[in-house]
Amino acid sequence: MNPNDESLLMDHEADGIRELDNKLPRWWVLLFYGTMAFAVVYMAYYHVLHAGGLMVAQYEKEMVIGNALKASAMKKFEDTIGTLEPSQKLEVIARGKQTFAKLCSPCHGPDGGGIVGPNLTDNYWIHGDKFSDNVRTIWNGVPAKGMITWKNYLKPEEVYEVASFIYTLRGTHPKNPKPPENQAPVKTGPSEFE
Repeated sequence: MNPNDESLLMDHEADGIRELDNKLPRWWVLLFYGTMAFAVVYMAYYHVLHAGGLMVAQYEKEMVIGNALKASAMKKFEDTIGTLEPSQKLEVIARGKQTFAKLCSPCHGPDGGGIVGPNLTDNYWIHGDKFSDNVRTIWNGVPAKGMITWKNYLKPEEVYEVASFIYTLRGTHPKNPKPPENQAPVKTGPSEFE
């Protein structure tokens, strides 16, 4: 130990270890005081004067913007439902099949033959047999019969993909189909589903 350091030794000792009373570097002390000053200003600005928005207020502000964008996208999709045609693209139908298998097959069966939900492979459609009727039924659900409103959970393109896949199930012959639950469609001309 340097003889000059003897004056820096503090009076206490623990297990034979003595402590030096070193001064902290000036930049560290200034930084420490700066953080305390920042904390006081921050507390006054955000929590005492309420001049700045807290994280909750920022979140609510962004949610308003997000909900407006979502409502706009949903309105745009709802306005186009009547003009939609089923997709012929294999990748769209494949994505629809995956979503159907995950979300729809528990009620409609993996082959669309119906379990709790109706048979999707025959010509007996409860809510209309047009593609747009199917999209609208998926979008709005049928809460009275236990089908949830999928627009709250799926994106518009996912609803379209599922409807396009369901359209490919028409006319297929599942092993144990559920019996018809509605009258056959009114004949207005040749139908591609007969």
